[in-house]
Amino acid sequence: MPGTRDQINELKERMQQSIIGQVDVIDRLIIGLLANGNLLIEGLPGLAKTRAIKALAKNLQADFSRIQFTPDLLPSDVTGTEVYHQSGGAGTFRFEKGPIFANIVLADEINRAPAKVQAALLEAMEERQVTVSGKTHEMSPLFMVMATQNPVEQEGTYPLPEAQMDRFLMHVLINYPPVEDEVKVVQLVRDEEKEAIAASQNDKTKTPRKEQSPQISQDTVFSARAEIGAIAVSPAIERYMADLVHATRYPDKFSDDLAKWIELGASPRASIALDKCGRTHAWLAGRDYVDPLDVQAIACDVLRHRLTISFEAEGDGVTPDDVVKEIIKNVALS
Repeated sequence: MPGTRDQINELKERMQQSIIGQVDVIDRLIIGLLANGNLLIEGLPGLAKTRAIKALAKNLQADFSRIQFTPDLLPSDVTGTEVYHQSGGAGTFRFEKGPIFANIVLADEINRAPAKVQAALLEAMEERQVTVSGKTHEMSPLFMVMATQNPVEQEGTYPLPEAQMDRFLMHVLINYPPVEDEVKVVQLVRDEEKEAIAASQNDKTKTPRKEQSPQISQDTVFSARAEIGAIAVSPAIERYMADLVHATRYPDKFSDDLAKWIELGASPRASIALDKCGRTHAWLAGRDYVDPLDVQAIACDVLRHRLTISFEAEGDGVTPDDVVKEIIKNVALS
């Protein structure tokens, strides 16, 4: 029987078959799954944000739900509500679970809904529970929110507050694929259309369908998490991660440019996220210890949404990623 890492690598390979040219994004989705965190995925329309998340859920033995965030969405549309049931002359209120009660929840275009609806996600994302009418309802052991948003079309949107942004383990950016990969995307969609037509014809002729590979079990994810928990982190690496976050709060100690660029630094959640993602990155690479390169590889994804950059930096075209790279350049490993 394949080992845990082999099964996770198989999950990645299956996702890569349906997502062309977004290898880094697939890696971040896998890291988020294994690190037991929530992800915010941002990219222009049509860059396979939703498709990537669906590809993960399709190949994993897990319940999947999608919530399309709109301005008229209510908190109860997300969490569920108490419903009155009458039977035999007596009535009782029973809690009807909302779409948040799934293993993988796709919050599509999360910034389209008002703050009250976004806040309905906070308790579930952080505490893995939902409280409705004074009663607490626990989430499944395997639970993660993957939210998407577009960086354009800001009319009619509600920017996520800092408190909610901080609850996302990583902020993943999706860019345009290379032109060679875009050709493969066209070919892939064409082949999928052919398969769909063939499948509909098979239904009419009662021809047996081709058997699909079995989904990766949840136990594999839990086993991977246990192995990741045993990854060694040296005191020097622990201090390095804390120093990176410290540099976001006191940038004047490290660089004049950082002092000009950073308005507000990251919270202690950033250090925790660097540790979780660094250990997961090391495990996926087949190591039983965290290397500085593991921390640096995921630093932008962990820190970019936790920094508030100054107006001067925005005016000069400096991005949060530029700031993180400058921090890495100026913070030394003790």
